[in-house]
Amino acid sequence: SFWYAFLITLITLLISYPIAYILSQMKNQQFWLLLIILPTWINLLLKAYAFIGIFGKHGLLNNFLKLFGIAPANILFTDFAFIFVAAYIEIPFMILPIYNAICDINPAVIQAAYDLGASKWQTFMKVLWPLSKSGVESGIQAVFIPSLSLFMLTRLIGGNRVITLGTAIEEYFMTTM
Repeated sequence: SFWYAFLITLITLLISYPIAYILSQMKNQQFWLLLIILPTWINLLLKAYAFIGIFGKHGLLNNFLKLFGIAPANILFTDFAFIFVAAYIEIPFMILPIYNAICDINPAVIQAAYDLGASKWQTFMKVLWPLSKSGVESGIQAVFIPSLSLFMLTRLIGGNRVITLGTAIEEYFMTTM
């Protein structure tokens, strides 16, 4: 359970930080934020069934693989499917706090780092990362804690192979009752 939550959190962080940074530099930020938030309005059960249709034996992904002569793979009910779907569902909750933290950074501070001869990497490591760390910490909490107990996803996407805190509690009660 902790391992899955850690992987989901790490994947969402690695994807979300660059997206949040790029988003903070774009025009029409409100429109792009709406597109990021929009999937959270859809019921989790509907998203899970959509991914069942994508990852299923006769789903969209296997039909796409058939075009290249690749035999259908059993993607549904695997660790990969569970982690992929969970990361997809949790990404908005990582992007938003990081985006807010990056937007709160005074652009003059970043420009000062460049003026003092810092490279882009040095500016990121010495200025941007430390000043946006509060958003990263909030995002990690917003993703890691719910990822410990993604009960419905473990049943619908992971099958009985994936064990999270929620399924462990269910198993305990089912065997002791």
